[in-house]
Amino acid sequence: MTSPAPAVPASIPDAAQAQRRILRVLVASQVLSGAGLAAGVTVGALLAQDMLGSTSLAGLPSALFTAGSALAAVAVGRISQARGRRPGLATGYLTGALGSAGVITAAVLDNPVLLFIALFVYGAGTATNLQARYAGADLAPAGHRARAVSTVLVATTLGGVAGPNLAAPAGTLAEHLGIPHLAGLFIISGAAYALAALVLALWLRPDPLLLARTVAQAKEADAATDPAAADAADSSEGRGGVVLGALVMVLTQLVMVAIMTMTPVHMHDHGHSTAASGLVIGIHIGAMYLPSPLTGWLVDRYGRMKIAAASGVTLLAAGLLAAAAPGDSVALLALALALLGLGWNFGLVAGTAIITDTVPLATRAKTQGLVDVSIALAGATGGITSGIMVAATSYPALALTGGALSLALLPAVAATAYRR
Repeated sequence: MTSPAPAVPASIPDAAQAQRRILRVLVASQVLSGAGLAAGVTVGALLAQDMLGSTSLAGLPSALFTAGSALAAVAVGRISQARGRRPGLATGYLTGALGSAGVITAAVLDNPVLLFIALFVYGAGTATNLQARYAGADLAPAGHRARAVSTVLVATTLGGVAGPNLAAPAGTLAEHLGIPHLAGLFIISGAAYALAALVLALWLRPDPLLLARTVAQAKEADAATDPAAADAADSSEGRGGVVLGALVMVLTQLVMVAIMTMTPVHMHDHGHSTAASGLVIGIHIGAMYLPSPLTGWLVDRYGRMKIAAASGVTLLAAGLLAAAAPGDSVALLALALALLGLGWNFGLVAGTAIITDTVPLATRAKTQGLVDVSIALAGATGGITSGIMVAATSYPALALTGGALSLALLPAVAATAYRR
């Protein structure tokens, strides 16, 4: 006879009902933060190129805001570990809003040093946008974690796709306000990050991480007197591995950021307008997030390892197509960037599920923050080296190198699967 599932005391909110509310609030905040995320990607490199008059440092803005996101990932993870997801995420988005204001000020003053400092601070928004996916998985059952993560990620699509395509009207607004055209998107990003922080501070209740701990403690207390419940409570421990999950996300981030960062510069050098670059980046960001529900289902249905391997193959295809695409072909560059976003999505959802499966609740937020530091540093490396490599060689060489690096995922996944 099967033992009943451990009961949760009536004083504790129903986890399933709380999860539905939490996902709704996270979705709302991610729609807003997606618009904030797009500004640095779309015009950060162009701002630096305009101020410095050089392509060789055009990758530096991406490196700076991804390096800033590394520091923010630690901070958000530690605040979440100590106080819960709500204060951690809200603080991260407010910091991103301050960074956006700093970029606007730097553009008005034509001060590259202030621009770089502000972009570093702006990176907190990027880190927080990614950290929010963990909040979606805190209360999700083990077999539905990837789908919970994907629900949070897909919400970023609306703002992420709309943001870059607001580059032209935002630039016009900025000029009316006496702000340089390229800084216009940062007006939108500052407002978007501030609103995302407000939504989370007001409505992310109950806190998903704190409630997950409470529910787990209640089940542990029940398991102490019920061996069957104890077996059920331990059944998910030890699956996956932090190293593999981190490796999947680090490599996908490195390749994605490197190619993405230099695509607007590559297009600009071939005579394309800011609007055309915004369209391609908008398609790319859409491909990063829009497939998330399908990816989450695939990860839960077919396993983390298979989708992680699919990530490497998809990124290889993206690199090959970006390298082969003529510089005057917006359509082929858009397709390459769409594949780049899809490969990143596969890696992020699969890697996040592996990490969440592996790390216990007691140290989950702190460990997730440290993993995201590695991801951010990989992005910073991709951003800063991409400009140097394009200046020394070419954009096609960068794309081919990125595609080749992504293949490193395949032996890592195969080795882990073999050990199992």
